Amino acid sequence: MSFVRFAVRRVAEMAATLLTASFVVFAAMYLAPGNPASFLLAGRSASPEALASINAQYHLDDPFLVRYLRWLGDILQGDFGRSITYRTDVSRLLADRLPTTLMLIVMSLVVVVAVGLLLGRIAAVRGGATDSAILVTTTFAVGTPSFVAAVLLQGLFAVNLGWFPSSGAGDGGFGDLLRHLTLPSIALALYLIGMLARVTRSAMLEALDSEHVTVARSRGVPERQVIRRHVFRNSLGTVLTTGGLIVSTLLVCTILVETAFSIGGIGQLLELSTTTKDFPTVQAISLIIVALFMIVNLVVDLLLPLVDPRVTLGSRSAAV
Repeated sequence: MSFVRFAVRRVAEMAATLLTASFVVFAAMYLAPGNPASFLLAGRSASPEALASINAQYHLDDPFLVRYLRWLGDILQGDFGRSITYRTDVSRLLADRLPTTLMLIVMSLVVVVAVGLLLGRIAAVRGGATDSAILVTTTFAVGTPSFVAAVLLQGLFAVNLGWFPSSGAGDGGFGDLLRHLTLPSIALALYLIGMLARVTRSAMLEALDSEHVTVARSRGVPERQVIRRHVFRNSLGTVLTTGGLIVSTLLVCTILVETAFSIGGIGQLLELSTTTKDFPTVQAISLIIVALFMIVNLVVDLLLPLVDPRVTLGSRSAAV
């Protein structure tokens, strides 16, 4: 299959999936118990006229299909609607909070890739006691949920030692933002470091037992070169596939970490908006997460044949 045909097919599949996801997201909020008008009234009693005005303003009384089609048409024009809770455009809310979330995800991804690949490579190459120690460490990391890691890191490095802020995203510029996001990024990365390290180790151990590695060693190729060219390179397909899962996990787990650290990104915004039945905000964020998830998977599918020649476009079988 040619690259162009594959890309066009995947884009079409993404469009169909997004359409389906939009319907599911909209229906889930529509069928959820509770009425957004009650949150707007904050428990105050209202006359039937005032309640009817609120329902008319936000089209809460319209049939489900009419509301969905109106919302979908607005989305296609770049209009995510108006937040019921914050009384402002959802696009403005996302523009204010999305950069913080993306910075958190990027920082966490850098930590995961740097530490996970290093630990996996060391465990596979050195073996013995080093391998056992890394396996124990990564097992602990994999078994530690993000919200538990957040509480532990806050207690040790923020409360007891005072090295980092315990909450917020800071307001003193880029350096202050990095300082505030250090603990959240580590909390978000801990579980994924363990997962990537173990996947890298398994892939490299499998490559070490392959025939072409034995041939390279018999020809006198230096061990460092064998590891770099024949072992680590041939395991990159599996690592890249896992990388796609890692990015997708970061998109979801950021909700827990942002809430624990009160960062104020779209993860925390989603949690608060779900609680207050803020239909437009929840639907917009959910759709963005689904779109980012599909984009990540598309990028992985396009990169795999470049990393691993055994993989053809549209197939991950050789790398899984």
